[in-house]
Amino acid sequence: MTEPVLMKGNEAIAEAAILAGCRHYLGYPITPQTEIAAYMAKRMPKVDGVFLQAESEIAAINMVIGVASTGRRVMTSSSSPGVSLKSEGISYLAGCDLPALIVNVQRGGPGLGGIQPSQSDYFQALKGGSHGDYRNIVLAPASVQEMAALTVKGFDLADKYRMVAMILADGTLGQMMEPVSISEPEAASTEKPWALTGTDCKRAPNIVNSLYLEPDALERTNIERFKKYALVEENEVMYEEYLMDDAELCLVSFGITSRIAKNAIVAAREMGIKAGMIRPITLWPFPKTALLAAADQCRAFISVELNMGQMIEDVELAIRCKKPVFLCNRTGGMIPTPEDVLAKIKEVNKIGGAQA
Repeated sequence: MTEPVLMKGNEAIAEAAILAGCRHYLGYPITPQTEIAAYMAKRMPKVDGVFLQAESEIAAINMVIGVASTGRRVMTSSSSPGVSLKSEGISYLAGCDLPALIVNVQRGGPGLGGIQPSQSDYFQALKGGSHGDYRNIVLAPASVQEMAALTVKGFDLADKYRMVAMILADGTLGQMMEPVSISEPEAASTEKPWALTGTDCKRAPNIVNSLYLEPDALERTNIERFKKYALVEENEVMYEEYLMDDAELCLVSFGITSRIAKNAIVAAREMGIKAGMIRPITLWPFPKTALLAAADQCRAFISVELNMGQMIEDVELAIRCKKPVFLCNRTGGMIPTPEDVLAKIKEVNKIGGAQA
């Protein structure tokens, strides 16, 4: 598919996964991401792939572990409470150093919450979400086109570093329709000498395992794993800067709220307020260096989020509290308008960067 086609964000993820070489989808329906499973149910048989609706989210993620251990590209998707059910399996994937792509199209919470869009799973995705010392690569699309592009990128990064990559989207992006162009990516390397493919009596057997009964062995393994994570932080940070050349107020936002923030920034500029934005595309690794540099230029920061304030903590850490950081947010499935964000920009601009 090269010509632009009107697609839902969920459908774009599914088609991009197939073009990226994913031939195993294991999932369970939950609003607002069910279209991913529905699309895979239709498309996978046509490409000699496997679609399986498991009996539960827990079963699905454990099937992902099995497929990932063979070196095949595998994906599962869910929404908020469903990802919570998958969390133990995600930790096992990390503990076994297995690559997989996990999609979370977020809904409001906690608990069953509601089916409207949210960004309240930020902590879950970035701070682990399950037990143990580990990291996920977390990608935050802001358009249907990026839903597709970051799906392909997620598979590549997962294979490159042998770790979980997660698409952290929201219900709006999953359900909205935009023109999207998806071209078949370059063939990925199939060399996975660690995979369980059978020895054919020609090599020593591979072992996929996350159990280390000797504490010193587990410590060595975790230390080595974090060296790999350090390489991810060094080489894989992605972000967008918008009107930051002369910005005095820096908005930080991701996903759907970043699009709203852009409209507010344009309106602020028309009023003579020099606002700009840094949009993290990788939530982990977080664009700390870019934000720290912005702290030498800007008077204040505004974190725009669909939650009670989660990313704001990482913004404060990134800038090392050099400048004040304010929160502009809605929660429970409510989405701020550009006017809401503009009002916050005007408020912070009037304060002049000092803490209220």
